[in-house]
Amino acid sequence: MSRVGKQPISLPDKVKLNFGADRAVQVEGPKGKLSYSLPEGIALHQEGNTVSLTRLSEERRVKALHGTAQRLITNMVLGVSQGFKKDLEIQGVGFRAAVKGSHLDLSLGYSHPLLHPIPQGLKVTVNENTKISVEGTDKQLVGQFASDVRSYYPPEPYKGKGVRYVGEYVRRKEGKSVK
Repeated sequence: MSRVGKQPISLPDKVKLNFGADRAVQVEGPKGKLSYSLPEGIALHQEGNTVSLTRLSEERRVKALHGTAQRLITNMVLGVSQGFKKDLEIQGVGFRAAVKGSHLDLSLGYSHPLLHPIPQGLKVTVNENTKISVEGTDKQLVGQFASDVRSYYPPEPYKGKGVRYVGEYVRRKEGKSVK
């Protein structure tokens, strides 16, 4: 039995979970609504405010999806009740960001501004032109957007310039030395 898959999921007070006939799991809470299609071979049991997942067979594919399905539903419950947040910071002279409509405008030292579209369901704010905050209910969408923004100019090891997660440690290297 999967150690992760057998853990029960507790639902907070304001969160409702609906399980449809087409294996669709819908979680609704104060922050929004998310849905997920449960894989074949996984069964969902709800008793009051507790949800548990069980395997219907011992196939390798079903075993692999047991823990994954449990974590995805747990993340959905956390997302609609609390939400997820990723913070990024930009370091470098002249590097800045701004939100323009449904795009994030990044000036990262290139000859042109980078316009990154903001997906539906995400809230992106910029403070002090260098601090980007990404918030949303879908953990995968928040993380992927933050990763995409970071990939435009990852922090480099010599001067430390670039886009990094808040609290990320960048190992610095020594430059050339003159003999």
